[in-house]
Amino acid sequence: MPTQNEWEAKAANLLKAELKRKGVTYSQLAELIDEKEVNIRNKLSRGKFSAAFLLQSLEAIGQTDLRLS
Repeated sequence: MPTQNEWEAKAANLLKAELKRKGVTYSQLAELIDEKEVNIRNKLSRGKFSAAFLLQSLEAIGQTDLRLS
């Protein structure tokens, strides 16, 4: 079973991949979800963010399907 850190890294990598696939920058995401770009960078680099942030971000970029593997 993966560790907590491994799950956090997987979540961050998943969101980064979806942003890249959609061609959305951290700056653009910040505008879409009304958050500072630096906060988004920190969350994604640490891998520490809530499920709500993940869902909010995915919805903001128009990502309706999610592949976990």
